[in-house]
Amino acid sequence: MNTKTVNKIVKPQAPHFVGDGFRVHNFIPGIAGMDMKSMDPFIMLDYNSKFNFPPSAIPKGVGVHPHKGFETVTIAYKGRVEHGDSSGGGGVIGEGDVQWMTAASGILHKEFHETEWSKKGGEFQMVQLWVNLPAKDKKTAPKYQALKNNDIHRVKLPEGSGELEIIAGNYDGVTGSASTFSPVHLYNLKAKKGATAQFSFPADYATLLLVLEGSILVNGDKSAPADHVALMNKDGEAFNVEVTEDAVVLVLSGQPINEPIAHYGPFVMNTQAEIYEAIEEFNNGKFGTLS
Repeated sequence: MNTKTVNKIVKPQAPHFVGDGFRVHNFIPGIAGMDMKSMDPFIMLDYNSKFNFPPSAIPKGVGVHPHKGFETVTIAYKGRVEHGDSSGGGGVIGEGDVQWMTAASGILHKEFHETEWSKKGGEFQMVQLWVNLPAKDKKTAPKYQALKNNDIHRVKLPEGSGELEIIAGNYDGVTGSASTFSPVHLYNLKAKKGATAQFSFPADYATLLLVLEGSILVNGDKSAPADHVALMNKDGEAFNVEVTEDAVVLVLSGQPINEPIAHYGPFVMNTQAEIYEAIEEFNNGKFGTLS
């Protein structure tokens, strides 16, 4: 089995605010070599590195906005998020939880710091990932998969050195808690210094590791510190990770959908005509209402 090598270690770009509640570094599609086509099926990765929000009586966040044609995956590491949508769905994403939202045929959505958490403020750390949908699934009805941390399947590493949370895909015979429309692997590696983990994904899969805490060594020679990404090449299958400082690492790998991508803001379709259609649907209230 050929080794999947490291393409580059990517440092975070200057952060920017999404609304007034999410201070993010954009990795996909903001980095050279990490455009939507190269990272297919992953079309956006925003990382809210640790940031301390002061107490606020009015929760900070993002007001009503549309989505169509893809899925959003929100992973909470620190802090709490409250959300709602035009189909009547909503809830709270607590620390360690994952919200997998299928926007598909179109939805209005809003997300804010959870009300009680906002009153106290504190450390906030989140990831939001956008996963594209195959053309045949873009008109699927919107839905949620709310994954509480206790319900996420796990694989223990040897000698009590840590664990892998299997959010989606599979690892060592353990199937992830989320269902996906195309093959996607999404894990949280939470491990102590000295721990090692082996991974294997098909050569053509888009693969990266986002280091949220600590530091790691990939394949014995490429070091990635906190808040950096190790972008893997499409040249092999297997690679290994050594934890050089107690770490939390988001591992993602997905099979390319290999379809045309037409993108405009919160709409991701296959043709420009479909983008115009999405805008018209939104303007005509087809996504419902949300205040």
